[in-house]
Amino acid sequence: MHVLVIANETSASQTLLDALRQEVGTDDRVTVVAPVNEPNQGYVVYEDTRRASSSRRLERVLKSLREAGVTAQGFVADAGPVQAAKDALAQLEPPVDEIIVSTHGADRSGWMRRDVVQEIERAAGGLPVKHVVVERDAEEATNVLVVANQTVLSDELLDRMRKRAAKGKAAFLIVLPQGDDEQHDDADRRLRRALSELRGDGIDAHGQIVHPDAYTAAMHVVNDERVDEIIVSTFPGEKSGWLRRDLVGRLRKDTRRPVDHVISPVRQQVMA
Repeated sequence: MHVLVIANETSASQTLLDALRQEVGTDDRVTVVAPVNEPNQGYVVYEDTRRASSSRRLERVLKSLREAGVTAQGFVADAGPVQAAKDALAQLEPPVDEIIVSTHGADRSGWMRRDVVQEIERAAGGLPVKHVVVERDAEEATNVLVVANQTVLSDELLDRMRKRAAKGKAAFLIVLPQGDDEQHDDADRRLRRALSELRGDGIDAHGQIVHPDAYTAAMHVVNDERVDEIIVSTFPGEKSGWLRRDLVGRLRKDTRRPVDHVISPVRQQVMA
């Protein structure tokens, strides 16, 4: 039997490993595909830690399966989960006999919100598709979405992120909504400098320039990916268009995630 596994953040979870050990034996073959699709919205996606993290998780699950005597292979796919499944079904030899899709629970899974399991079932051509739901692992990093533009390099925001990282394992995604009236290169430099500083401190951080409307950009991420917490960084109220549009309150209400608001005073070096 050849089992195709579609999983990314849950690929190295004990829940999935236990399900696979019950499903396959030493005469079977397992192929694990970890889709790392680019976000639907955004001007530039930076080379970041997501692909590397997926590769590390993939190696862990393959090592565990091989140690159990199972023939196992896998790869990271630059596609969404449905397309990755279609490609694997068309290309793998020997042909796939069964598909296992692994996701987080409904409250945390972008794949479930997008009906990925049902889409894969439709693409499977009658093959059995099993859905493994993985509840939160104590060792799992918390995914923190950071929404910032002019204040992305402020001491207040960077210090808040360092303190959050020190509290427990966390992975940060910074989205920087580029204003209509600013140069792309300026936004690019700010984001790259922020990522460089955080990574220099050993913090797992990646980022992208996104839709100019901060609320729209944040909601796209929450709908596409797993987000556990949100940090919003702004200037003080009288200087912040985001606060005049109640960005923090709207995100708290519509995402149902904890939203931490960081206020950074206006400084010339932040604007640079």
